Amino acid sequence: MNTLHAWIDASSGVAGDMLLGALLDAGAHLDAVRSAIETVIPESIHISTSTVHRAGLRALKAHVRPLTQQPPHRTARSIHALLHNSALAEPVRAQAIAVFARLAAAEAHVHDIPQENVHFHEIGALDSIADVVGVCAALHDLGIQSISAGDVALGSGHVRTAHGHLPVPAPAVAELARGWPVYAGGTGELTTPTGLALIRTLALTCEDLPPITPTAIGIGAGTRDTPNAPNITRVIIGQPTQNPSRPTEPCLLLEANIDDLDPRLWPGILSHLLHAGASDAWLTPILMKKGRPAHTLHTLCPPHLATGLKTIIFHETSTLGIRQTTVTKHPLERFITTVDLHGTTIDIKVATAAGRITQANPEFDQIAELARARGLPERTVLAEAVQTAADEGLMVGHLLPPEHRPGPSD
Repeated sequence: MNTLHAWIDASSGVAGDMLLGALLDAGAHLDAVRSAIETVIPESIHISTSTVHRAGLRALKAHVRPLTQQPPHRTARSIHALLHNSALAEPVRAQAIAVFARLAAAEAHVHDIPQENVHFHEIGALDSIADVVGVCAALHDLGIQSISAGDVALGSGHVRTAHGHLPVPAPAVAELARGWPVYAGGTGELTTPTGLALIRTLALTCEDLPPITPTAIGIGAGTRDTPNAPNITRVIIGQPTQNPSRPTEPCLLLEANIDDLDPRLWPGILSHLLHAGASDAWLTPILMKKGRPAHTLHTLCPPHLATGLKTIIFHETSTLGIRQTTVTKHPLERFITTVDLHGTTIDIKVATAAGRITQANPEFDQIAELARARGLPERTVLAEAVQTAADEGLMVGHLLPPEHRPGPSD
């Protein structure tokens, strides 16, 4: 199964609306973004786009306009509640919650107050909630599965904020920049707290443009048009070009030992983690100190989703801590093809090595649904699907049939 990677070029700076404009320019649907924002702050924001020029370059400007003149200053706790209680798709919700958690942590450090009591001021206004939710929804709509970014230009000089006349980078931006390569890159505020929090939360790593085959390029515009320095953020989207000698993927393994949770809750928790983007989630029975029976919850995930998944684990289980380990995943080349079974399309998950099939498994949820519809045992329908796939050459050890080879967009 081919994946899509997005690389963010913030060499001229980044803000929430600039990154949103770049993703819309790269093909994200405006209606999908609007719908996501409406589920969080209904009838509060109007979003439109227009083509503009920045230092002579074409770019897309995302206009995020609050429909109220006095948007409320919200706390980190109230924003978390808004997002948690919304009808957002689970990966979008988890990412948006993680972005605001990072923003809250930076502001809490800057002002030396508890994180849950942070008042967001500018970044808590309706337009910034729309920026964060909009960016996460656009990434979901585009099918982006991994993200990285380059060095970030922060700017120089001074900027006016709710806290007064502050030097650039503003304190929250400087705090968010910890551990990420940054430089001035020009005059004025080039990067906002929202823009940098999005990169720090969602990006897997800081790197130059990685080996990919580009499929879409988006350019988002900032408000100002400065000569000789285009006020833009770029996104380059494409399929990673694998190095045959290193077909590996970096992953994180999150683990927690839990001995005081009602076992009936586990199926829902595992399902929630998988829907939020975990590569896998499972339980191991263990015996803890004092002879207590317990479970270890294991969650395997891409690094850019770890913050959101940890939020889910802390919220839905009774654990007091999570262990995090960096691991390396060695995936086989894999994709999904289909076969027809009694007029129903069944997905076949295929894995290959050196052009030969190593796995060819029907999607069991579809098998179960077809079995119910036909009034047959699941094992009967499963055997029929396996045989149908074999009849089309999808058998372990066989060369992959040409008609089932993935195309460029699979």
